[in-house]
Amino acid sequence: MKKLLRVAVAVVGFAGLGITAKAQVADQIVVTIPFEFVVAGKTLPAGTYRVNRVADDKWDGLIFRSFENSTAVIVRPIAVESASADKAQVSFEKAGGEHFLSKIQTADHLFTIPVSPAAILLASGKSHTNTASGSSAGTD
Repeated sequence: MKKLLRVAVAVVGFAGLGITAKAQVADQIVVTIPFEFVVAGKTLPAGTYRVNRVADDKWDGLIFRSFENSTAVIVRPIAVESASADKAQVSFEKAGGEHFLSKIQTADHLFTIPVSPAAILLASGKSHTNTASGSSAGTD
């Protein structure tokens, strides 16, 4: 009887691990961003990034990581909504030629990322004080 109970507990334990792994994969995405951008006050270079949850709790934050650029940043969302999306994506606010990461859409959730109004104001001010201007194609 004890042996049967141990087997049952083991099966339930493995089933629980399978559900947890599936939930973690659901909020994992890979995105290629063709321009430099700002997230959590840090400027990251263009490249391919993997986004994962830091922990099982969706409010604990996301880690935005690029192995090709050896860079990572952890960001805590200010809002999380349930979502059903066919396509994972990221959204940006643009100010003064800079791109600020503002949303991350996964298969299950839409994470709203805090964007500092002061940083946007500063970026907007930079574009007005520069005498020369440049342009780049394919950034949006």
